[in-house]
Amino acid sequence: MLVSEWCPTCPQAEQVWTQVAAERDFEFAVLDLNQTAGRELAHRLRVRTIPAVVIDGELKAVGVQSPAEARQMVAAAPPRHVARRHAGITLSVDNRWFVSSAMLWLLACALWLAGQGALTAEGNLRGVGLHLFGAGFVQTLIYGLGGHMLPRFTGRPIASGTIAWMQFGLHHSGLVILLGGLAAGLRAIAAVGGILGWLALLIFAMRILPLLWLLPGTGDTINRKEAQ
Repeated sequence: MLVSEWCPTCPQAEQVWTQVAAERDFEFAVLDLNQTAGRELAHRLRVRTIPAVVIDGELKAVGVQSPAEARQMVAAAPPRHVARRHAGITLSVDNRWFVSSAMLWLLACALWLAGQGALTAEGNLRGVGLHLFGAGFVQTLIYGLGGHMLPRFTGRPIASGTIAWMQFGLHHSGLVILLGGLAAGLRAIAAVGGILGWLALLIFAMRILPLLWLLPGTGDTINRKEAQ
């Protein structure tokens, strides 16, 4: 599916095809016209209207299809038992939670500033404000936006599902434990929270590595397949 950020109906079309792709076993990708692969495909097929649906290298439809119309277009595809992830223009549930929780951490940071007058404080509270802003707001926002933007601009799907929620849980539980340990002056507890945070960062690195560097002998799904 060819889309663009400025297209008002593209998110609706993506939702329809995401639903159908979860039901039927076919390669599905969402290409933005800002991506090189998207521009090349649109130029080759002389696409003038988006959203546009391309199947087996041929332009099949433009505009927003109903779920029934989309299912009919891929009726030959067998039922899918495990849904595959794709790079799209809408925030996935896990990324939406990352971004939303980042805003909550920013609110907590604002309340801290209102009470303390600065990010740093004296005694046991010295690092609390810094971690509220750095790990709470900035790092959480990077997780959400990175997980959303990198698949779009590399054209490769990111590992989602259980592994993403593991990262979410480790990051937030680790941060809470870290902040509690710092506030109470318990270095061992703070260290446990820090370790959980590093594990979350490791998971994120493992998720984005395949998007940035393909392993030898593997191919780019979007370049190999033009069945969107």
